[in-house]
Amino acid sequence: MNMKNFYIAPIKGYQYISKMLPASCRYYPSCSEYASWQFEFNAPHKALAASTLRILRCNQFFKGGIDYPLVDYTPPKLLALLPFNAFCGNIDIHYWLVPKSTQTKETKYYVLKDFDAIKRAT
Repeated sequence: MNMKNFYIAPIKGYQYISKMLPASCRYYPSCSEYASWQFEFNAPHKALAASTLRILRCNQFFKGGIDYPLVDYTPPKLLALLPFNAFCGNIDIHYWLVPKSTQTKETKYYVLKDFDAIKRAT
């Protein structure tokens, strides 16, 4: 079992059960979706810390709203992508990585999910 799946499996189980309950998260994406994205893109210790802080903020003392996960990512060089794209054909994009700041050379990106790609896949 992949280490990533070890952390994501309980979250998916919770999401399955929580579909039967009324929505109560003050943020978008929901706290469970946020945690799932964090574990998919970050190291487990960073994802656990970010998810825990997010769950602690999900109460009446905080405003809520849109809060996309922030992940570390170093984009590959353009030449490294050329042979890969030549042999793959069509690539389904499930997530978009949007840079936090265009002014600096940071490696922090917001994760946005492409829900249209999920609809096309099913």
